[in-house]
Amino acid sequence: MEMNTRLQVEHPVTEMITGQDLVEWQLRVAAGEPLPLKQDQLRIDGHALEARIYAENPDKQFLPSTGTLRFLRTPPAVQFMRGGDAHGPAGVRIDAGVREGDTISPYYDPMIAKLIVWGKDRDEALARMRQALAAYHVVGLSTNVAFLQRLVKSEAFRTADLDTGLIERNEAALFPPPAPVGMEIIALATAALLDRETRERRIDAADQHSPWTHAGAWRLNSAGSITYRLQSPDGDIDVTVHSEAGRQRLTARGKTLPFRTSLRDEVHTVDLGERTVKGQCHIEGDTLHVFSGEGQCSLVLVDPLQHAGEAEGEGGKLAAPMPGRIIAVMVEAGATISKGDALIVMEAMKMEHTLTAPAGGTVQEVLYAVGDQVQEGAQLVTLEQEAA
Repeated sequence: MEMNTRLQVEHPVTEMITGQDLVEWQLRVAAGEPLPLKQDQLRIDGHALEARIYAENPDKQFLPSTGTLRFLRTPPAVQFMRGGDAHGPAGVRIDAGVREGDTISPYYDPMIAKLIVWGKDRDEALARMRQALAAYHVVGLSTNVAFLQRLVKSEAFRTADLDTGLIERNEAALFPPPAPVGMEIIALATAALLDRETRERRIDAADQHSPWTHAGAWRLNSAGSITYRLQSPDGDIDVTVHSEAGRQRLTARGKTLPFRTSLRDEVHTVDLGERTVKGQCHIEGDTLHVFSGEGQCSLVLVDPLQHAGEAEGEGGKLAAPMPGRIIAVMVEAGATISKGDALIVMEAMKMEHTLTAPAGGTVQEVLYAVGDQVQEGAQLVTLEQEAA
């Protein structure tokens, strides 16, 4: 038998479907007051779901992630209300203890927030959760948002076919291979680049007759077009925006589509003729973090001159994936290893993480010992890899 006087993480679900504030109940009881309601006075209304937004990487066995929340946008939400309208007009509630600019450290649980939604039935709650997750944008560390989006869209979750084997049974749907970057992502990234260039080139915002104050693809000596090269997970993408007679067209990956853009409250709206897409794009240097109905994707603006001649990254290294403490070292210099062999065990964020050999070869040097604290990216072991 367990006696647990604290509220569980999932208590907002109960609050959303009953309209009762359980924290207030606890405080009243602790002050000696009776329970506000009896069992037969409680009413359950609708269906609620809760998703835990975590700083973790599902593609790396849900390894916790650390870093700074450099960009954080959340869906519109309402405060919890007692009484008949517990779920509020938006049907979305967010319980969070962080804000943009905060750091997720290795010393505490990596949960960023709890996202709770209400619907009149499970299907409506699932639809609202999909919308809310699509509007939850984080840059600065890995999160489980995209995984949760795939989860709530899955047939097994929709029909509540739930047990501890759900992820393993539905691995193909929950961890699909990366899809090629679509025109929706390309168009939003291009709109963001044009908007940035317009702002940077504006030399006198008060001069409404200056061509630099107008958005669009017009550029000096550009013959009515501008071309970008974007580095994506599935290869480089050449994008050209043509401008003629006040109209614009976008060409990428063998397609040419009409292209009209507008920006309001950080949301880009792009009219591609056959469809209109909306999304946000956060630019950091040459990296564009695009959020849309297709999900999140990071693209890099390629400067051919700046990147000419750059060499590929060095191999033969094992680096710390996060800050933590070394609690076990399983190899020593001179040891012969195979791909997948356990080399180092780290403790971080209340969990142990085993780091394995990325390839077969020989250990040249072990750079840290048991008990040492290491930072993210610190080289732990140097390896001489086997010849290909």
